[in-house]
Amino acid sequence: MTVLDPAHVADVTSSEASLRRFLYGLPGVDQVGAEARAATLATRSIKTTAKQYAIDLAISMIDLTTLEGQDTPGKVRALCAKAQRPDPSDPTVPPVAAVCVYPDLAAVTRDALGDSGVKVASVATGFPAGRTSLEVKLADTRAAVAAGADEVDMVIDRGAFLAGRYGQVSDEITAVKEACGEAHLKVILETGELATYDNVRRASWLAMLAGADFIKTSTGKVAPAATLPVTLVMLEAVRDFREAIGRQVGVKPAGGIRTSKDAIRYLVLVNETAGEDWLSPDWFRLGASSLLNDLLMQRQKMTTGRYAGPDYFTLD
Repeated sequence: MTVLDPAHVADVTSSEASLRRFLYGLPGVDQVGAEARAATLATRSIKTTAKQYAIDLAISMIDLTTLEGQDTPGKVRALCAKAQRPDPSDPTVPPVAAVCVYPDLAAVTRDALGDSGVKVASVATGFPAGRTSLEVKLADTRAAVAAGADEVDMVIDRGAFLAGRYGQVSDEITAVKEACGEAHLKVILETGELATYDNVRRASWLAMLAGADFIKTSTGKVAPAATLPVTLVMLEAVRDFREAIGRQVGVKPAGGIRTSKDAIRYLVLVNETAGEDWLSPDWFRLGASSLLNDLLMQRQKMTTGRYAGPDYFTLD
């Protein structure tokens, strides 16, 4: 674990040299150990009562997402209705955490969700590639917030990160965080493009030092997206960051999480790596579009003893 006096955070990020020195001073990730640990935790079985709790918790952590060029206001309104009442026939099913859309649909989402408590999340900063000017990224962010976004999901410039321009990446995150105002900032690392677990750890710390409220694995547009070993490394980072700095940061794996079994594996990983403090929608999210239906099917199976047909729940 890296020990860092909170008073010295500004010193670490004050120059390219100091930031590089800090990031390369982080302990290296044992690739074999991380993958073995994640695989072991993935085999954990949980009792039926715990599974019921885990399914409802997973539902409450979902950022229900639609990020397609064919998205329409009507599709978004239907998604918002499902976010608030995932199963209209069962009012005991909790609402999801947020609905995530492109900035031009944030106002529609805000209107549809109203004061339901479900958050409006919007991608920004030239999602998914992030290859645009800082001025455009900041305008994109401000537009999303002005339209009603409670949360902004930004992408880092992976080209700058992989070229070692850590100061540029840090400055952009800090500037976007300022542009967010009261909205929370989720920083997408796009771990499938970072190549190594060491880079995932460095990018996690870089984002947190620059002000991220959440660190997120993926855009969902690049393979591989979220994986258990990558999420393990990120959970270790937020755990160690809180111990060193005293500030808690959330984690959001996104992309490729489709089944209840997948979701429960991630919850076990959170509990065993970062701890119970992260087992809340305030600190852990699941970025997904198709996961909710499988959770609802499993929940109904546990309640009634039979599965609903695949067309019982609306397709997202």
